[in-house]
Amino acid sequence: MKKFDKDRLLLGIAGPALALIVAFALTSVVLLVSDRDPIEPYQIMYDTAQFTDVQVNIVNTTGTYYLAALAVAIGFRMNLFNIGVDGQYRLAVMLAAVVGANVDLPGPIHILLIVLVAMGVGAIWAGIAGVLKTTRGVSEVVSTIMLNAIATSLIAWMILPANLGVQLPGSNDLTTGEIPESGWFPGVDVDGGTIYGFTFVAFALGIVYWFALNRTRFGFDLRATGASESAAQASGVDAKKMILTAMLISGAVAGLAGLPLLLGDTHTYSLSFPVGVGFTGITIALLGRNNPIGIFFAALLLSFLDKASAELDQHGYEKEIATIMQGLIVIAVVVSYEVVRQYGLRRQQQKVGEELAAQAKKSEEVAA
Repeated sequence: MKKFDKDRLLLGIAGPALALIVAFALTSVVLLVSDRDPIEPYQIMYDTAQFTDVQVNIVNTTGTYYLAALAVAIGFRMNLFNIGVDGQYRLAVMLAAVVGANVDLPGPIHILLIVLVAMGVGAIWAGIAGVLKTTRGVSEVVSTIMLNAIATSLIAWMILPANLGVQLPGSNDLTTGEIPESGWFPGVDVDGGTIYGFTFVAFALGIVYWFALNRTRFGFDLRATGASESAAQASGVDAKKMILTAMLISGAVAGLAGLPLLLGDTHTYSLSFPVGVGFTGITIALLGRNNPIGIFFAALLLSFLDKASAELDQHGYEKEIATIMQGLIVIAVVVSYEVVRQYGLRRQQQKVGEELAAQAKKSEEVAA
């Protein structure tokens, strides 16, 4: 059993490791074809990450990415592809910012209200896709893609000054108004900046995710339904209820993804708020294999690529190199995981064959 666990661990590490090696190698090939130095960009990003302010930005962004990836991973464990995390995250943080800016409550209650609004909006928006799937059989992939587009248009309409938005004098930017200081989540001041307090909440949710998935009946039902819906139904699990529940929880966690930045820095939602976080979360969940520890390191890596690549254009390299690398990581993840899976199956078959051969030989010796 110990040997099996060791092999399983090695195979689990081999997938993402192979994906990263392939992604870095292909990026170097792209640089070579472009008549660029294939090594220098990596050195530049490494040197950039040595500055403390960049390190703080990397940690803060990691918290945001981590929450988005957890939301995706919850769907993955249920065999659901929640592509709508980005729309859920943006709509949730926008409405949470509106509520936060228009209420006056004591600090802890004010923050709690903003958190609950964000979770509720995210859950409702993801729940639409869950209801469509359980009642009409609509693929969550299709419905969440459409809901992303609807969320984008809905946000653009709601943030107009005639509706819920505010346009500051002398600025073309539109905001939801600033949240009073009672709604700010305190952070940790370090050399180079402030680590958002909600970033630590994000990492703590990783522990909650692991415990709920691996140490509760709900987590067992979730994984069982994701592995085989028919088998789960035969054992008494309501598969449709689990699908809807998983989408609601995934949306609620997605709604939290914008809170580290909202409560720790901007204190308002504006047109410059980050987009594409949900799609980055898909990459991270895939690379981290839906494991909270793996997701953390994957989020840290993509955060590093995002923040450290900002200096590339100062040295004659396009910062989009990091985006190319992220795209290659997604492709490499899919291919490498399949390669590792096939190898694992062959290895397991080989072990079974060796054990059967050993038993047959032992039987012959006894008979002789």
